[in-house]
Amino acid sequence: MTALFALATSVLWGLADFGGGLLARRTPALTVVVVSQSVAVVVLGAIVVATGAWSQAGPPLWYAVAAGVVGPVAMLSFYKALALGPMGVVSPLGSIGVAVPVGVGLLVGERPGLLQIAGIALAVAGIMLAGGPELRGAPVRRQALLLTLLAAFGFGAVMALISEASSTVTGLFLALFVQRVANVAVGGTALYVSVRRGNRALPEDGGAAAVRAALPALALVGLADVAANGTYSLAAQRGPVTVAAVLASLYPVITAIAARGVLKERLRAVQAAGAGLALVGTVLLAAG
Repeated sequence: MTALFALATSVLWGLADFGGGLLARRTPALTVVVVSQSVAVVVLGAIVVATGAWSQAGPPLWYAVAAGVVGPVAMLSFYKALALGPMGVVSPLGSIGVAVPVGVGLLVGERPGLLQIAGIALAVAGIMLAGGPELRGAPVRRQALLLTLLAAFGFGAVMALISEASSTVTGLFLALFVQRVANVAVGGTALYVSVRRGNRALPEDGGAAAVRAALPALALVGLADVAANGTYSLAAQRGPVTVAAVLASLYPVITAIAARGVLKERLRAVQAAGAGLALVGTVLLAAG
């Protein structure tokens, strides 16, 4: 079940990243983060009330609060990077953050088997190769790289924190709700400050009407991200964090495929080879 939940996470994150990056090319990235996460708050709030998840409140929710504070910084950095650089390059580099939960797993005593170690090595190498050779170039690409590295650390921290926020399914609903409330609080504050400083919060073409038109897409991005956090938490609770984290970090392959299909971004040979290595690593991890 660990492999199944973790692979579901990679699909959901990959689609959320593609959608968020695409929206951030037309709408300020901070607005994308705040609106998409606000929709998630409404939906999760209804689920929490319906399931009585409030009874699961306890000290572990502080992990969810911490994840909610870190998350908007990571998402904002990542969406800006996706808007600046090719998605097929930025997204794989963002998964470097897998080192954070993997490191936590090793520190708490997890020891993967030989097949899993080989799978982790191949998957991480594949993720890196999927980024392609485009690490040098124009200032825009260097800025995208720095933003991606910041996002990677944030995503890794969120993965490590959310897996500790709850040990039950109903408790997970509450943890995800708390995380999203913190997301909106932090992101909304940043958006308010940004507007006060004279930055725009709405698209130049269409303004508020454009945001309303994009609301279904923003909702899908927010809900896919929430679902991914949930499936990752379930994966980490049911098996080694080291395995769950690496499998969940295969999402760049999904983003790259979506970018290829929708935006016609071409993958270089080294990127295609990286995707293949990542898939081989997935098979070894699942078999181990």
